[in-house]
Amino acid sequence: MLSKLAFRNMKRSIRDYLVYMLTMTVVTALMYAFNSLIFQNDVNQYFELEAIMEVMIGLATFFIVLIVAWLINYMVRFMLEKRSSEFGIYLLLGMKKKMVARIYMRENILLGGVSFLIGILFGVLLRQALLAVMFSMVRMEYRLSVSFNQWTILLTVLCYSGCYLLALFRCRRKFKKMNIHDLMDAKRRNEEIKEKREGAKRLLLPVSVLFILAFWTVFSMLSNAGEIALFLIGLVITIYLFYMGLSAWIICYVRKKGNRVYQGQNLFLLRQFASKVRTMQFTMGTLTALFTLALMGASIALMFSDYENTVLEEKFPFDIQVNSVDPSDDFADEIQVIEENTKVLKLYPYQIYTDNDNQVNAWMLTHLRAWGTMYQRKDGSPDERKIEKMLKEEGVYCIYDTYMGITDYNELRSMLGYEQVTITGGEYLLHIKPRLYEEVKAIGKDLQITDAGGAGKLSCAGVYREPFSQDGHNGGDYVVVVPDEVLNRMTPYYAELAADIEGDAPLGLNKELDALTDEEPDAAGHVMREMEGNSCCGSDNIISYAAVNMVRDNLIPEVKFMLASLIIPLFYIGLVFVCVAVTVLSVQQLSDSAKYKFRYDVLAKLGLERRQIHQLIRKQLGAYYLCPAALAIIISGKMILFMSKGFVIMTGVPVASGSFFVKSIALFFGIYAVYYVVTYIGFVRNVDERNR
Repeated sequence: MLSKLAFRNMKRSIRDYLVYMLTMTVVTALMYAFNSLIFQNDVNQYFELEAIMEVMIGLATFFIVLIVAWLINYMVRFMLEKRSSEFGIYLLLGMKKKMVARIYMRENILLGGVSFLIGILFGVLLRQALLAVMFSMVRMEYRLSVSFNQWTILLTVLCYSGCYLLALFRCRRKFKKMNIHDLMDAKRRNEEIKEKREGAKRLLLPVSVLFILAFWTVFSMLSNAGEIALFLIGLVITIYLFYMGLSAWIICYVRKKGNRVYQGQNLFLLRQFASKVRTMQFTMGTLTALFTLALMGASIALMFSDYENTVLEEKFPFDIQVNSVDPSDDFADEIQVIEENTKVLKLYPYQIYTDNDNQVNAWMLTHLRAWGTMYQRKDGSPDERKIEKMLKEEGVYCIYDTYMGITDYNELRSMLGYEQVTITGGEYLLHIKPRLYEEVKAIGKDLQITDAGGAGKLSCAGVYREPFSQDGHNGGDYVVVVPDEVLNRMTPYYAELAADIEGDAPLGLNKELDALTDEEPDAAGHVMREMEGNSCCGSDNIISYAAVNMVRDNLIPEVKFMLASLIIPLFYIGLVFVCVAVTVLSVQQLSDSAKYKFRYDVLAKLGLERRQIHQLIRKQLGAYYLCPAALAIIISGKMILFMSKGFVIMTGVPVASGSFFVKSIALFFGIYAVYYVVTYIGFVRNVDERNR
């Protein structure tokens, strides 16, 4: 009998809480698909990255489990309050508390079980799409392979069931403390609105707005973990104070009979919105926090995605490039390995030179936006002491300026398919990273390079910006190109080897070249350049790859995989957070549509047509849905724009810094719109059915 009753109640719950069911199905599918990357990631075998994807997915799953547990606990408690009168009647009919609690737990387990089973099936399909995207990102072919992994299923079951059981046991403990009176009165108490000290509380609205503006101002000035922690705590408190103040402000506005209160149906909308915000102010604050985190995570993911699609290819313009700190190195061993593994079209060893001065380094450190005024005195002149310390300790630029002969430069340009260039005896060229071109193109106006040995001045004949491997190989950020005869008065700094090969390089060539050195590889299995005064990585302090050996066809897929390990979990977290947030909004409104029967009946009797009532419902839902989303956009906007501006400057992604934020809003408002439409249709159906 109890099982039949639980099953009947479960079917009714599916109808009443369909949005919740759909969300739990989606969450299960996402959880299974992404958990499979921990145990069934076929891409991992090609890269030695210390299980970076597994670690990132594990961290994402941890945060998602916390949010899903909150959602389930919220929904279980919400459904208990909505059905408290029903459970009170069960007790009046003679059922024991333990029996009623057992019925409620069974129907929730059935509800969760149905969502889980459907979600697992969709998760298997989603896994195929996810792996296909990953293989495409790392330039590999993916073959469809439908399979079930016991560890993936077990982890998904543990995460999902753990959230459900924890919520149910908490609800059961609460249920045991309630009596018939409490159950019969719970729904009414939940709908009560206590209006006390609204005049004082309404001040919280302007105070919270001022706090948000203050946070905008200080965000870019935060410099350590302690300041950031205080910033986040203050921001969370401000979000909750905002809703408390907003509700009080609306109530006071209605009491004072403001100008717009009696226009159209504004009185109805204002009272409805104020009461909803008052009863859900903590929940609304939590939803705003979720939207904020989702927008920030998606924006960061889009930043790295755009970098991967637009800039990454430029990082490795040569098929193979090898560095040696020994300027006299002939690369005999490396050439042998390359020739054994590839069909070589051209091999070109050359040297980078220095004049034992830092004229160009000083100009870069005092003119690039990345450095601001860090290396300038108050009068704007270079601070030689700070510059010297930075060059010795940071490794962004070599201690001395880096030079290349025009013959070597043209040979390398020929390998890359660029046009040949010429200069006269008293000129120099500057080859710069594409992202720095606009900042550096006027360098010739105020920088004439003193020729080595004091033989005269070299004037700038032009600035070039084609991709040229300038993360430490052909200089860091820049290389100065001079006539070959000028090199005779300079010192060889380090040696380079560039290779052009036919077709793609074999998968393990980079590792074979690394094995020729005596240095220990890093976590990714590569030998990185040493800091010995002639090693640099450039000013790309977000993504930089200054390895000794660089095989283009090996490194691009590897870096793409590293970026995917960040991009995919961020989108995963963002999608779940948004779905959880809009689910709470939708379920609240659909459940409340029953109690709105009397209110809309009254409006119909007062003369409102069906079309006007539907329009009123759209406005009511719109205000309720947009409030937490709009506040999240305002709060996250400053932070995202600040981060994206720095990202564009540091990486050279050729897009407007605000585009990431706009794309994030468009992405999540697409999900938002789907839930809004589903909620509106269900709300209208419930109201129309009850008004017939």
